[in-house]
Amino acid sequence: MKRIYLDHTATTPLDARVFEAMRPYFSEIFGNASSIHSFGREAKSALEKARETIAKAIGAQSGEIFFTSGGTESDNFAIHGVALAAAKKSAGKNHIVTSAAEHHAVLEPCEILKEEGFEVTVLPVDSNGLVTPEQVRNAITDKTCLVSIMHANNEVGTVYPIKEIAAVAHERRVVVHTDGVQTLGKIPFSVKDLDVDLMTLSAHKLYGPKGIGALFVKKGTELEPMIHGGGQERGKRPGTENVPLAVGFAKAVELAIEEMQTEMPRLESLRSNLQSQIRNHFPPAIINGHPTSRLPHILNISFDNNKIPLQGEMLVMNMDLQGIAVTSGSACTSGSMQPSHVLLAMGRDEKTAKATLRFSFGKSNTEEDVDYVVSTLKQILQRMTDG
Repeated sequence: MKRIYLDHTATTPLDARVFEAMRPYFSEIFGNASSIHSFGREAKSALEKARETIAKAIGAQSGEIFFTSGGTESDNFAIHGVALAAAKKSAGKNHIVTSAAEHHAVLEPCEILKEEGFEVTVLPVDSNGLVTPEQVRNAITDKTCLVSIMHANNEVGTVYPIKEIAAVAHERRVVVHTDGVQTLGKIPFSVKDLDVDLMTLSAHKLYGPKGIGALFVKKGTELEPMIHGGGQERGKRPGTENVPLAVGFAKAVELAIEEMQTEMPRLESLRSNLQSQIRNHFPPAIINGHPTSRLPHILNISFDNNKIPLQGEMLVMNMDLQGIAVTSGSACTSGSMQPSHVLLAMGRDEKTAKATLRFSFGKSNTEEDVDYVVSTLKQILQRMTDG
């Protein structure tokens, strides 16, 4: 049976070139990067080279990159770290601004801080999933210590005006964090141009290993550590550094940057082809996300449940039986059977939000895959609606 993977937003396969770059650091160059003997120095050199590669890719300095276990830890580190540092410095700085379409790795830390006495403003998004700089401007108060708005949405692909949002926040001397997990290696950017103070990064979304991420922290940004017990990562993120995964992360970033100019238009062409065919064959389909300010590889569609009574999870399972891997929302919440909080925030009703598929393209996908997906989807929808 033909197998097609269209869930690259959830994770990507490890690139063989990344695996080869990592291989020596599992058994040959195995020293603890904090040790001062030759074994440790070899590991430390590889770690710092990886840090430099990632920093260069986003326009940062190597000392501004802190390795973590992944995107979720980086989001938590940024939000808790800034909030606690601000509260420590000034008791009145206890207000955070975020959006209703953020990843749960941002929304849940904000909720925890709210329980601890912080004030949190969750901005609504429009029908395309966007937050405007003006909304942020109106939400900031004298108590605001942090604005956390993602660079691009992981479910619908909408890219946010982070540069403009950062400018508004910095007018009031408010720290800005953005989650760049879905944009690193997918679209060109630099943290200098965006002018953000913190950015979350992750390796496994761009053909790197799982279990490694990073947090960009602009020099001078005050951040309290979340973990205690060592001096690694300049005292901000203690724990023995995972050198093999850091090397893999850097190699994945290097390859993604090299290949971006050819991959971006190719992925956009695949997405556009699928979108066009779906619109032609399934008129009740609703395209979710911004029509132009969007990532090249994500297509999120909902079916009007008043016309086609469907459940996204049933669609996903039926597609899977035909060898096609898609999802109905974020990989972190798709098993919950709850409608996407992003789509609900965008104004979709619960039934329509549940009747949703997210396709996300990657290196292995072809135009033939698109045709097969459309043909299979037609058969499945016919069978499900007739039944």
